[in-house]
Amino acid sequence: MSEALRLVVAGGGTAGHISPMLAIADAVKAEHPEAMVTALGSPGGLETKLVPEAGYPLQLIPKAPMPRSINVDLLKFPFRFIKAINNAKNVLRTTKAEAVLGVGGYVCTPAYLAAKQLKLPIFVHEANSVAGMANKLGAKNAAFVGTTFANTGLPGEMQVGMPMRSNVATMDKAALRGEARGYFGITGQKPVLLVTGGSSGAQSINTAIEQSLDELNAAGIHTIHITGRGKQILDASGNLLSHEGYSQTEYVDRMDYAYAVADLMICRSGAGTVCELAVAGTASVLVPLPIGNGEQKLNARELVAAGGAVLVSDAEFTKSYITENVINLLTDQHKIEKMSQAAASLGQRDAAQIMARRIIDEVSTRRRAGQEG
Repeated sequence: MSEALRLVVAGGGTAGHISPMLAIADAVKAEHPEAMVTALGSPGGLETKLVPEAGYPLQLIPKAPMPRSINVDLLKFPFRFIKAINNAKNVLRTTKAEAVLGVGGYVCTPAYLAAKQLKLPIFVHEANSVAGMANKLGAKNAAFVGTTFANTGLPGEMQVGMPMRSNVATMDKAALRGEARGYFGITGQKPVLLVTGGSSGAQSINTAIEQSLDELNAAGIHTIHITGRGKQILDASGNLLSHEGYSQTEYVDRMDYAYAVADLMICRSGAGTVCELAVAGTASVLVPLPIGNGEQKLNARELVAAGGAVLVSDAEFTKSYITENVINLLTDQHKIEKMSQAAASLGQRDAAQIMARRIIDEVSTRRRAGQEG
């Protein structure tokens, strides 16, 4: 491809959308370093931080969500929506985009409609087991639809896995383990329980862990607790809680180290997390987010069915569950190894490359057709 490929990627709001979008952008650039990739997002979304950090230009268009009740916003909606489509169209024109990739979020609906009007090929990646409204719309006119999970109900879907950025996608848990233990300051040979509720934390999980520290330590387990920003565990004096066999931090940049150091991980079952657990081959106890439309429970299905994880509801994840189940699991090395192998059997490392290759091939085909025409 002599001329630089020009791609617009759309997605935003949460890391669950932005991370796979950036992984696909990286995969396109890895194959074609001269490719010009522009991201489309909305003001106030996490993309305003993550996209520039990843080194991609970001263009913002206003959000135009459909109001859920009859009010003044409903009357304004058609005008806002048309403006958002026109803004998206302007970005596609000014960047001379040859294709549009969408991963979900408010920004994708106007991006998909703008691409359709300009007759540009649309590529969709759906991260969750339940497809969002934007991707349902985009998939109807897509050149290719990739999904993380099977049977999301999108037309023409192909299960490719979760696009991941390279430090997790290419990790070797055994090779990284020593480095990871040093990163977390772990010495000795105690089994390691790593707990995380994601970047924003999970108060219910944090509370259950705090109540169980005596029992976990008595069982010879070291607990690493990623509490989430602003959710530190404090003692009665207002200081960071200190306990033998326990260390806490608000946030970890190197999640590959977290997966590598953990004999067992307790976490939510967001789509990205579930797929990263499989690639890492890390046994887990999954505690789905109790709100939403139940997609986190569905995300966990394949990993649980394979034997790589156990599932427990948020309401049932209590001190008694930890002392009766988690401790027994962590102190059974044979069981942990079997779960780790089962998780690894589902790991799909090349989703970003599959999506990138589909985009590159379609643009190349269209260029050839244009030259021949």
